[in-house]
Amino acid sequence: MSLTLTFHGAAECVTGSCMRLDTDHGRFLVDCGMFQGPKTLKTLNYEAFPFDPASIDGVFLTHAHIDHSGLLPKLVRAGYRGPIYATRATRDLCEVMLADSAEIQEGEVEHLNRRKLRRGEKPVEPIYSTVDVDPALRLFQTVKFGERFAAGPGMEATWWPAGHLLGAASIELAIAAGGETVRLLFSGDLGSGRQPFLPAPDGPRDVDHVILESTYGDRDREDLDLEGRRAGLAEELRAAQAAGGPLLMPTFAVGRAQELILDLLAVMDADPALAGEIYLDSPLAIEATDVFLRRGWNPDAGSNPFETLRHATRLHHLQRPQESDGLERIRGWHVILAGSGMCDAGRIRRHLKRLLWRRETTVLITGFQAAGTLGRLLLEGRPILRIQGEDIRVGARIRTLDAYSGHADATDLVNWLKARGQVGGSVLLDHGEPVALEALRARLADGGWRTAVPAMDDAFVLTKTSAERLVGGLPRLAPGQAARLDWHNDRADFLVRLNEVLQAQPDDGARTALLQRLGRLL
Repeated sequence: MSLTLTFHGAAECVTGSCMRLDTDHGRFLVDCGMFQGPKTLKTLNYEAFPFDPASIDGVFLTHAHIDHSGLLPKLVRAGYRGPIYATRATRDLCEVMLADSAEIQEGEVEHLNRRKLRRGEKPVEPIYSTVDVDPALRLFQTVKFGERFAAGPGMEATWWPAGHLLGAASIELAIAAGGETVRLLFSGDLGSGRQPFLPAPDGPRDVDHVILESTYGDRDREDLDLEGRRAGLAEELRAAQAAGGPLLMPTFAVGRAQELILDLLAVMDADPALAGEIYLDSPLAIEATDVFLRRGWNPDAGSNPFETLRHATRLHHLQRPQESDGLERIRGWHVILAGSGMCDAGRIRRHLKRLLWRRETTVLITGFQAAGTLGRLLLEGRPILRIQGEDIRVGARIRTLDAYSGHADATDLVNWLKARGQVGGSVLLDHGEPVALEALRARLADGGWRTAVPAMDDAFVLTKTSAERLVGGLPRLAPGQAARLDWHNDRADFLVRLNEVLQAQPDDGARTALLQRLGRLL
């Protein structure tokens, strides 16, 4: 018998984390996440799983972010009935995040189907709905960090702090296969160890294979402590206030929103000239804050830093859509935090539609933006973007502050791996875009590690010392396809750049007529 590991997501991309283990005694998943970014990836969410959900015996969940947990309700609806192992904090966050995900999908599909019906196209169904969330939540079984337990015949599991998010874990599995025990370590998403409210990433030593995330595998970030981070935020607030309009912050609702609000309040208290009203326009972030109030304590200080959020008078929670729409009447200096963090869903898109064209607006991005997402296109400097079927010109100031990322950078990843001691087999790199994967692979190869970079649906036969890639059927996506941009944003960018080229040419009748036609297209 053999042990096989198959990568059904987060392969050559940073979303859709899902790995399948076929062992002598059963089949298991590590994560079951939703794909985000370009339509090429998001379409996979609507397709059938590349395995029979009813044949899976257990799910091991690293953390609650939707790109790791978001397809669990679909999995259960499709026939899965086994346990979902996760930390208590991860389970509590999934309760609010999966419900929010279902509501977003229902709303998005309703909006999409109106457009489809106008075009004479067939409507589509949501990936799952709100009624599918509770059956998934009932399957959760909570685990504690550092406690080894029997996860099934011939398998023991241990959760280790990953320092990425409240409850986030790296997962160690010891699996009996072919007369030997193979020890695997799935890093999950790793933090830098410098987040003030999270433990430093940890893990066991001397495992046989490591499955290592590579989100920032091609770069190092400035090493800022809490004081330096808040100084950078204060500088951005000062410039945004001087621009005369609102500061719009696309925000990941769980973890990032809570940290940002704490820092915004601290900066405004330290410099009253920067004080303004803060609008948290994310029902998910508001509900997640309750989880942080219950479980986000600082063990070293013996206190919960998020208690500050209970009594902040300048912080306004906007639950209802009507409250969100009411922000349109506000002018001048104020701050809006809205999800999603990559601008791909949620209320942030409506704010971008109404504010992105205004020169007094500032958009501040504080987290990783996957290839093909609206947030990534903003950072790339696209002059026009297509949002919910409309082309919107970008007049706002687009800024980025990388000090808030919840991911380890390249040096952090290497240092975490070094701390694991001898890796007897291979380091398999996932959860990264092609450039980041190749950069980290080269860096690890120089350090003496044996590495491999799986593509979508690649499978590896694992022994204690080897990871042999299987030659199988056709993958759902060709290599490199996961990072391909959506056609409509390429179209908008092409038309704008063509217009700029034509404007620079000498004027004649033909050019004028062509520009008039182009103007109608734009």
